[in-house]
Amino acid sequence: MKKQRICIVGDGLSGLMSVIALNNLPNLEVHLIAKENKQMSDKRTTAISENNFNFIQEIMSKLDKKLFWPSKKIKLFYESNDQKINFLNFNEEKNNLLHIFENNKVKEMLFKEIKKKKIKIVKKNITKLDDLDGYDLKVLCLGRNSKIYQNIVNSRSINKDYREIALTGYVKHNIKNLNTTQFFLKEGPLAILPFSKNNFSFVWSVKNNFIVKNINTIIKSKILEILNTNKRINITNVQSYPLILNLKRTYYKNDILILGEGLHTIHPIAGQGFNLVLRDIIKLKKILKYYSELGISIKNSFALEDFSNQRKSENILTGLGVDIAHHFFKENKLLEPFKELILRNISSNSTLKKISKFISNQGLSI
Repeated sequence: MKKQRICIVGDGLSGLMSVIALNNLPNLEVHLIAKENKQMSDKRTTAISENNFNFIQEIMSKLDKKLFWPSKKIKLFYESNDQKINFLNFNEEKNNLLHIFENNKVKEMLFKEIKKKKIKIVKKNITKLDDLDGYDLKVLCLGRNSKIYQNIVNSRSINKDYREIALTGYVKHNIKNLNTTQFFLKEGPLAILPFSKNNFSFVWSVKNNFIVKNINTIIKSKILEILNTNKRINITNVQSYPLILNLKRTYYKNDILILGEGLHTIHPIAGQGFNLVLRDIIKLKKILKYYSELGISIKNSFALEDFSNQRKSENILTGLGVDIAHHFFKENKLLEPFKELILRNISSNSTLKKISKFISNQGLSI
């Protein structure tokens, strides 16, 4: 039987993961289409669940586990009336809650895996869909701003401009026993994400007008304050990007599928963005495996409709759920007494903790 050809367009994390995941399916030939010019450096970190980490381990011939920093503890704090309430803690003895990695280093690992498996890489700048003629399935992993999506999406998406930016960067330190921590501050949520013994990254969501000339000094002062330490820290790679909510209602058109941030962009407050992408890839792999093993032409099948039906609900519910959580933690003087009452009772609710941990790891799909 002649192999069906699939092209993955885009060499970001979503595209590279998709190529490797789909490469070993029966009767399918997968190509990566990457830009001709060199990709910009991605000096950010990403957190993934234990379940998604196991998936990456499955699709790699050999995973460099040193690139993934495991976390068995997560602490959540809420700032109110000059005090920080530790309202929820997650602790694991055996399993990990999540894994944190540097985007650049993992992308290098994925490129090496693609070359090792001799997957064809086509260097080509895609400006229109006609550039992809000749493939049975086209998967677009072009980020959230690609204009090409306009030719596919024929219904309104769920959109929202938070009028906020995410400040990100790396911190070198000598602080002992530092755990993954989320602080819900008056200025906006700030996450501490350790990715090695003496390094962590931060993601601080603040209002657009928060940017000032001495931003590094402000960030350093805030981090020292919330960690309650006077030890020296060194901040590097400070970047910022706008925060929006975008949940597409249309996932595909004919034989073209949108994947990655182009499908759903959500607030980073819960760290679920790339976890949703990986769950999409896992589901797509299962569906394509099913059709290819039956010898059914993917181009003329219900594969993309199945994928849309099985993933859209979770993606939209998760995005809207994160949006509600973001609103709940935003400063509101009238609601402060009620927030404190709710948060102080959360830690004693073991059922809620189990549900939260399950959803963070597995998602909403069972």
